[in-house]
Amino acid sequence: MKKNYLAMKTGPTSSELITSDLHDLGRTTKRLANDAMNLTLGSGLATTLLQWVASVSAIYLLVLDRTNWKTNILTSLLVPYIFLSLPSLLFNLLRGEIGKWIAFVSVVLRLFFPKQFPDWLDMPGALILLLVTAPSLFADTVKDSWIGLGICLGIGCYLLQEHIRASGGFRNSFTKSNGISNTIGIIVLLVYPVWALIFAIL
Repeated sequence: MKKNYLAMKTGPTSSELITSDLHDLGRTTKRLANDAMNLTLGSGLATTLLQWVASVSAIYLLVLDRTNWKTNILTSLLVPYIFLSLPSLLFNLLRGEIGKWIAFVSVVLRLFFPKQFPDWLDMPGALILLLVTAPSLFADTVKDSWIGLGICLGIGCYLLQEHIRASGGFRNSFTKSNGISNTIGIIVLLVYPVWALIFAIL
């Protein structure tokens, strides 16, 4: 008599399941690492770009104040803003020999030719002196840290509030002559520290 046996299908063994789970975990971890790297590189690139834009905007506002804007706002605060937000490439360049020579020429002109030294060069000269003479401990600790970003944010908020008040309201700050360029320039000063602080916290 022929015996019929039911063939039972056996599932994967526990070792095969563990191996499969480990492969899935490896793929997921790799994907997460790639996404994190892309996000970090993207945010770092965006932060650097915003840093350049903010520095150019601050320099533009500083030159504008000395030549055309002529406001009672404490625009000398733009000097520490530029010091704290200047991209590392320019910051290190101006703290080196080039900055020392510029500071030297500026001091000599101010001392021996005060009448020929234009007033609008006072603030850029002060900026160069600040860059050259700032102790490394201060420059390395505060610049590009959350403290420096907080100072930049505070300066931007103060300048925007004073500019709106001096213009006679938010609407006038966008409609008066030269108002829109000044307002946009000050708003750009706020974008960089806000963006950098968000990514510093995250």
